[in-house]
Amino acid sequence: MGDIALGSLMVFAASQIGTPGPANMALLTTGAAYGFRRALPFMTGVLIGKQFIIWPIGFGLMQIANTTPLLFTLLKYTSAAYIIWLAWRIAHLKLKPESATHVRGFSTGLIVHPLNPKAWAMITAGFTNFVPPGTPLLAGTATMALTFLAIQMIFHPIWTAGGAQIARAVAGKPAERYLMWVLACLTALSVLLVLFK
Repeated sequence: MGDIALGSLMVFAASQIGTPGPANMALLTTGAAYGFRRALPFMTGVLIGKQFIIWPIGFGLMQIANTTPLLFTLLKYTSAAYIIWLAWRIAHLKLKPESATHVRGFSTGLIVHPLNPKAWAMITAGFTNFVPPGTPLLAGTATMALTFLAIQMIFHPIWTAGGAQIARAVAGKPAERYLMWVLACLTALSVLLVLFK
């Protein structure tokens, strides 16, 4: 692991992955809509999807951002628009665990993190704060990738199972509509805070 502050990196990763954000809201609502077992392919896609950010950033994508900032500004706002659209879908989702026919699958989960500005911000912060200059490229990137994957494997099932529990409590009741709007607002707010901070 070289000089990478692994303990501090793990605390940082846990603080970022465990807290509300677009990906966790998507996991929560998917668990609520389809039940934990049927949400597993989506959750697996979300787990792997973060690797699509970590490896390109680790191998120098942020250098391209410095030379063509307009491209990355466009990516940032396009990603935010996707998350807000996802929030709109969440607001109108009906909680019917185990009975929904069209389940969010693995491929849908794969794109959640690549289109999530919070994920880009946390990975960039992880590299700049915990991987010292001079760290071998492969070792630094692999350490980031494995650390984030390990922490995700703890927290993502918790968020998904939480959604399944919530659905059992409120599905078909008047509280359901209000809950889905609150979750939608939290999803939109989480991305707007990253976008405009």
